[in-house]
Amino acid sequence: MAFESLSAKLQNVFKNLRSKGVLTEADVKAALKEVKLALLEADVNFKVVKTFIKSVEARAIGQDVLTSLSPGQMVIKIVNEEMVSLMGSETTEIKLKPAGELTVILMCGLQGAGKTTTTAKIAGKLKSKGRKPLLVACDIYRPAAIEQLQINGNKQGVETFSMGTKHNPVDIAKAGIEHAKAGNFDVVILDTAGRLHVDEDMMVELEAIKASTSIDQTILVVDAMTGQDAVNAASAFNDRIGIDGVILTKMDGDTRGGAALSVKQVTGKPILYVGMGEKLSDLEQFYPDRMASRILGMGDILSLIEKAEQDLDKEKAIEMSKKLKKAEFDFNDFLDQLEQLKKMGGISSILSMLPGMGLPDNLDIDEDAFKGIEAIIHSMTLKERANPAIINVSRKNRIARGAGVDISEVNKLMKQYEQTKKMMKQMNASMKGKGKKKFNPMSMFGGGKNPFGF
Repeated sequence: MAFESLSAKLQNVFKNLRSKGVLTEADVKAALKEVKLALLEADVNFKVVKTFIKSVEARAIGQDVLTSLSPGQMVIKIVNEEMVSLMGSETTEIKLKPAGELTVILMCGLQGAGKTTTTAKIAGKLKSKGRKPLLVACDIYRPAAIEQLQINGNKQGVETFSMGTKHNPVDIAKAGIEHAKAGNFDVVILDTAGRLHVDEDMMVELEAIKASTSIDQTILVVDAMTGQDAVNAASAFNDRIGIDGVILTKMDGDTRGGAALSVKQVTGKPILYVGMGEKLSDLEQFYPDRMASRILGMGDILSLIEKAEQDLDKEKAIEMSKKLKKAEFDFNDFLDQLEQLKKMGGISSILSMLPGMGLPDNLDIDEDAFKGIEAIIHSMTLKERANPAIINVSRKNRIARGAGVDISEVNKLMKQYEQTKKMMKQMNASMKGKGKKKFNPMSMFGGGKNPFGF
């Protein structure tokens, strides 16, 4: 996950600040030196880091801060505010014309940044907001680019306009816009061709499309994993054709996050969305304040709540809650809960949004461990899943063979199931007579060591 290393280092710096009852100017400068080093190691633009540290220092060394009751907390608050400012302060949406009027969006970027997939993701977002988008395939060079757009468009329930690879991209763009007008679409999204690097041919083609059509928004898609190369590309595109916003992809990958902290300052253009996975639903609105909170280890509860509301099946959650209260859950219920967890991005995604749960560099959560558990449960018969009590030694051996694991793994899962059931009975017994209380079934997966062992 992006920012993990940076977050861990900053949290360590802040931990030292909090431990000091009184802060001196030297303490602040020493801490900011560590912050500066952490930002540079995260591949944040050098000039951006220099300006950022200067701004924080000017505010943090003031008399009001150093003589306050909690100077360490005040410094952290200043760092948080300056980081939010660095990334744009306000959340920015794609600017659309009123419903009934046609908005034309030009998507551009380098090859490999995930532009075509992101184009389909944007179409899906706009459709969910009541818009009627049309995808237009203007990339006639990359093999299968048109087919990829059509497939992803179909998955989103969005029409794709294509004229094949024999026509000029400018003509395709113009024809696509006319098709949209005739079909009462209110958003056109042009998926243009990228190159392996910024070159003259690509820029000339983009300029020609913009000159021949009425483009309302030009959105650049960049790969966050390329760090400063992404920022440099954003700067080059902005200087040459002009962009209105940036989408950072692969923010769920092993990236240091420097692009997110640099692109707004370098280009003056806001980050609109961040790609957090390969699924077409894995595109999140970019909130500078929430991102700063996550980087500084303060969590992102608002995003977690929104993700839960969007991804969790409320009826299943209520039903599961009732079963847990009676300690009547079985392995079918456990499979359902695993599926709900995966919809939210997995354990590491959830932990990254919880305050104080920043994951250190040396902690690697093995999301694949769930696959082994799922394999074991899928090797059970329907009767065994619904009534685990009937699973004897011979059944365990058959289940282990079917799942391709040692019988000890089956025994471990059965033991964890019994422990959880016992724990729920004890919890429910202790809650009796203490008034009506709510229990969140997803708490099975949260906080401390879980009986299921993850």
